[in-house]
Amino acid sequence: MQQYTIDLIPGDGIGQEVAPAAARCIDAIAGKHGFSVSWRVRDWGSSRYLRDGRMMPENGIDELATGDGIFLGAVGHPEIDDHVTLWGLLIPIRRAFDLYLNIRPMRLLPGIAPRVTKNADIDMIVVRENVEGEYSEVGGRAYQGTPEEMAFQQALFTRRGVSRVAEYAAVLAGSRRGIVTSATKSNGLIHSMPFWDEVVAEVVGAFPEVELESVLIDALAARAVLAPNSLDVVVASNLLGDILSDLVAATAGSIGIAPSANINPDRSKPSMFEPVHGTAPDIVGKNLANPVGALWAGAMLLEHIGEADAARDLQADFEAVLADGISTRDLGGGASTDEFVDEVLLRIERDASNLPTD
Repeated sequence: MQQYTIDLIPGDGIGQEVAPAAARCIDAIAGKHGFSVSWRVRDWGSSRYLRDGRMMPENGIDELATGDGIFLGAVGHPEIDDHVTLWGLLIPIRRAFDLYLNIRPMRLLPGIAPRVTKNADIDMIVVRENVEGEYSEVGGRAYQGTPEEMAFQQALFTRRGVSRVAEYAAVLAGSRRGIVTSATKSNGLIHSMPFWDEVVAEVVGAFPEVELESVLIDALAARAVLAPNSLDVVVASNLLGDILSDLVAATAGSIGIAPSANINPDRSKPSMFEPVHGTAPDIVGKNLANPVGALWAGAMLLEHIGEADAARDLQADFEAVLADGISTRDLGGGASTDEFVDEVLLRIERDASNLPTD
C-alpha cells in the first residue's frame, strides 16, 4: 500500500479545529482508494511562541523537508503581532522550499448563493507570486522612540520571479478559457508595476492561444465583485493576489470556503496546503468554524501528491453536502463544524461501500 508522510500543523485558533477535521476526511478517502497517510502532527504555532519564544523549532524546516507535503490550519494570536506569527512560521516555509506559486481557486459551490452578484458564474483561479514582491524582507526602521521615527519597506521584483508565475498562469489558462488577467498598479507604482507588466506581457505573448489583459487592481477589484464571470486566470503579485483572492472568496459566499496551495512545481521540496481564513478568535472552541476551505485544500493536496481520483471524490463529497443545504453559520446554515464533517464522512463511507469488489 502506498503511504504518504504529511506534516499536519494545526497552528492556532480554529486551525486546530478544521485541520484535524479535514485530516479525518483525507484518511477516510485514502482508505477508499487504497493508500494511507502518515500524519506527523506538529505543535508549532503561537502557543509554542508564548512558551519558548519561537513559532517552530530551529530545525523545523529540516524536519519538514523529509515529508511529502504540509497541511496547515491557520496562524495568528490576539496577543502576538501578526508579523511575528507569519514570519515565524508560514513565510519561512514558503521561502525555504521556494513555494513560489500560490494557487487560489474559487468558484460558486453548490448550495451557496453569491454575496453580492445575483446568479454569478464564479469560476476563476488566482495565481499569486508567493515569495517576493511586496512581501520583502528588505527594509528597516530608524530613529525609534523619537519624533523622527521612520520605516521603509522595499518591494522586490525579479525577472525570474515574475516570469515563472506568468508562465504557469498562461499554461493554466490554455487548459481553461484562455484568458489571463494581470493585476497591476502601474499608474501609481512607477518602477515595480511597469516592470511586472513588461515581463508578464513578454511571457504570455509566447502563448498565442492565450489572451492577456492588464487591469489596474482597483478596477479589477470592482470587476471581481460585479462581473466575476469575466475572469478566468488572474496572475498577481504577492500583495495584490493576497487581497484579491480573499475578496473573491467573500463574493462567492465566505472566506471560510477558500483553499490555498503553496506549490514547488519541480517537487524537489514538499508543498504546503491551507485554508486562507484566519484564526477567528471570536469563534474558537464554539464548533462554528467552516471546514470547507480546509477540505478543499485537502483535495488540492491529494491531487498534488498524485491521488487525483481521491481528490475528485473528496471534492464531490463536501460539495454534495453543501448541495443538500447543509452548511455552517457563515454561509447562512445551522450546522456545526463537527456536523458538517460527519456528513462528509458519511458520504465517503457510503460511497466506499458501493465500490465494486474484485
